[in-house]
Amino acid sequence: MPTSLQDTTTLHNGVKMPWFGLGVFKVEEGDEVIQSVKAAIANGYKSIDTAAAYQNEEGVGQAIKESGIAREDLFVTSKVWNADQGYDSTIEAFETSLNKLGLEYLDLYLIHWPVEGKYKDTWKAMEKLYKDGRIKAIGVSNFHVHHLEDLLQDAEIKPMVNQVEFHPHLAQKELRDFCKKQDIQLEAWSPLKQGQLLEDPVINEIAEKHSKSAAQVILRWDLQSGVVTIPKSAKEHRIKSNADIFDFELSAEDMEKIDGLNKDERVGPDPDNFDF
Repeated sequence: MPTSLQDTTTLHNGVKMPWFGLGVFKVEEGDEVIQSVKAAIANGYKSIDTAAAYQNEEGVGQAIKESGIAREDLFVTSKVWNADQGYDSTIEAFETSLNKLGLEYLDLYLIHWPVEGKYKDTWKAMEKLYKDGRIKAIGVSNFHVHHLEDLLQDAEIKPMVNQVEFHPHLAQKELRDFCKKQDIQLEAWSPLKQGQLLEDPVINEIAEKHSKSAAQVILRWDLQSGVVTIPKSAKEHRIKSNADIFDFELSAEDMEKIDGLNKDERVGPDPDNFDF
């Protein structure tokens, strides 16, 4: 189990990815995202997750520059947006993201959503960028089992990561098992269900027992479930407290109780009927 913010999981191609990072969805471009990323890096975070669709890649890049941390000590993720899917447009979108970030390469590049009829061509472009050494690892986001099965039929390179909505109300058991079998690392977005889980009595009872917050218990549950997680916050005190999860362990009984909260309930769109 990870014991510090710098601990990594090894992806199936040997690349080391931090278990824990900062997500910047809905963190505003400009000062807000710059301060958020700089605060995270100053507090020991190594992994920053953005996307073309978040429209804050420039701010993320600026923060990385100003942080003074060596590029190879960071793990930077971005994603290709739905409108840019397809072979040539993915290559172009990648170049745009890289330029905005002001980086020479990405650690991880993801297909943001499984746009039907397009994601296979998008994947071919990702494979090319990967082979050219422009990206250290490639993966997908919001892919159900059937999307992965479909992609794997033609893929030359297996996705290294699948980033999906994952929290105690959406435990994604079938997907988790499938990814484990395929050696695809599962990663959680919206791990706190946009704050909706923080009042849950079961989680709060466990939190009290460990003298931790509800958020810290949920994030710890993610890690002990073998899921990489990237909670988002623009506030330094929250960025700090989110990462304060390496000095305690949930018991098997705690884990079981949290597992029992699953109701297959989403806070984001279902990838099968998302309005692309």
